[in-house]
Amino acid sequence: MTRTSSLHAERDAMRTVANLMAAAARTAPKGRGVDAISTMVVEGEDLETLARAMEDTAPGRPEIISNGFQRDARNVRDSHCTLLIGVTGLPKKPENPFDCGACGFRTCSNLMNARDKVTVSSDFFGPICVFASIDLGIALGSAVRVAADHNIDNRMMYTMGVAAANLKWLDADIVIGIPLSATGKSIYFDRG
Repeated sequence: MTRTSSLHAERDAMRTVANLMAAAARTAPKGRGVDAISTMVVEGEDLETLARAMEDTAPGRPEIISNGFQRDARNVRDSHCTLLIGVTGLPKKPENPFDCGACGFRTCSNLMNARDKVTVSSDFFGPICVFASIDLGIALGSAVRVAADHNIDNRMMYTMGVAAANLKWLDADIVIGIPLSATGKSIYFDRG
């Protein structure tokens, strides 16, 4: 007979769920049938690297935001693993553009020209096509639904995405992180 402690069973479950979440993000519907989503499961020593990058990103920001980066870094350290989901923000099928203007530019070509001229540093690279934003939202929703279906605590974190983008772990213009935990009470709420 083989015995597995609850700690090992829960860790294996979270790793499996993180992989299922990545698959859900991949298979989520994409605008114009063009997939620009990327994912990465982070665990082990890389969680500490990610948490430190979050802390390094905090200084120089308004106190409430800086405190959020610090708080979320603690959550990452207390998580078993995280899933990063990112998207590139280029217009879809530029050879046959929508030119919808939702990005703030009159044409997809104008958006692409603006992206070529961006020199200001910020949390993420932009401007981006609105359809990329929509795709990211759908992928995130699909992923966290999988976690919820398997009773794995999670929370979407902008702060983790900023740190992951700074680390250049994904080829993406915007990244959002989703830490995973299985404890008697979710560590992602009542976080003070």
